[in-house]
Amino acid sequence: MSLIMTEILVLYYSTHGATRQMAQLIARGIESVPGAKARLRTVPRISTVCEATEAVIPEAGAPYVELKDLQECAALALGSPTRFGNMAAPMKYFWDSTIAEWLQGTLIGKPASVFTSSGTLHGGNESTLLTMMLPLLHHGMLIVGTPYSENALMSTTTGGTPYGPSHWAGTDSKQPISEAERQLCLAQGKRLAEIALKLNGAAA
Repeated sequence: MSLIMTEILVLYYSTHGATRQMAQLIARGIESVPGAKARLRTVPRISTVCEATEAVIPEAGAPYVELKDLQECAALALGSPTRFGNMAAPMKYFWDSTIAEWLQGTLIGKPASVFTSSGTLHGGNESTLLTMMLPLLHHGMLIVGTPYSENALMSTTTGGTPYGPSHWAGTDSKQPISEAERQLCLAQGKRLAEIALKLNGAAA
């Protein structure tokens, strides 16, 4: 008898690869929980030139997100690089397209977490995490933060916040993910999956 898996959407946008690496670590944390499966998705770039379009399928990495992914997921991990204290425009553009899902209550009651990376240590990652929560709250989602029971949150000298995992990528975007950041990403994925499974069990 096959196990019915609870799918958790890991939706991210990444320009230099750091946020994608975080998404992959969070997905590993999700799949460390029996019965949970990560669904990695990204969003296409956008342009001020309205005729400019991306290919239907990305050249590399995760497929582009579809609105049905929101319907089918039991939980969501949302990630974006920091852009002046907010999520990147391509991710904002996607959420601006979810009015129908908001009206239908597609995401109400589903747990969600957020993660980000920035070029400088105090480059607005905490405000990015907080502002990324706002559309999720409007959708009725349940925000899952990172508790201080995670030792790495107390010892990190790079990224990591109680609002969700963060990464200090450096101004050249080449700084590797630190061990503390890695632990917090894995822990966040695991925590999100455990909560999603509990809520699914309670609803069954």
